[in-house]
Amino acid sequence: MADSLVQGLLHGAWAVLACGPVLVASVAATVFVVRRRALAPKDGEPERTDQLFWDLFLGACVALPALLIPALFSPWAGLVLATAAGASGVAAYRGTPRLLARRAARREHRREIAAHQVALARHDELMARWRRYELDPACSIDYPALTDVRLPETSALIKAMRRADELRTVPHRGYPDAVGSLAVTLAAAERAAGIPPAQAAGQA
Repeated sequence: MADSLVQGLLHGAWAVLACGPVLVASVAATVFVVRRRALAPKDGEPERTDQLFWDLFLGACVALPALLIPALFSPWAGLVLATAAGASGVAAYRGTPRLLARRAARREHRREIAAHQVALARHDELMARWRRYELDPACSIDYPALTDVRLPETSALIKAMRRADELRTVPHRGYPDAVGSLAVTLAAAERAAGIPPAQAAGQA
């Protein structure tokens, strides 16, 4: 009697160790996928219903054997596995919104980094174009309006330059917009100074 009890406990323990990770992972993954689809924007209801069916079907194909087979060898193993599966499903259901929010935040951060790098290169081009008017004696003589802050266009350009410089050091959502504003104000200042568009393009 004692030997059969020990054997049953050993078989149940091995069943839990062998099938437990598979069951927990399959239940958590199925709940995560279903919850993610439920939180996603609603597009086509027939397609969503079909996807939901296949998600549940595939999850059940993995989870049910991982639960039922150990339960046949040891009822207590089946009870332990069922409890673990339920706990993993609840945890996945509650944790899915936070996980999706973190993933979205990481994607947004990567987009900001990429946009910042593009804006940096554009900013450098615009500043090199501006310095040509400021440091080249010929340009300074021919187009003094580009350095005369009393003119509205030049004043707006200086303010745009300061704004872009303030946002340059760290990735910031407003930096690409600030660089775009700098490009617009520089072009406006060039037009106000009487610089031909072809020459302005050549300065870039």
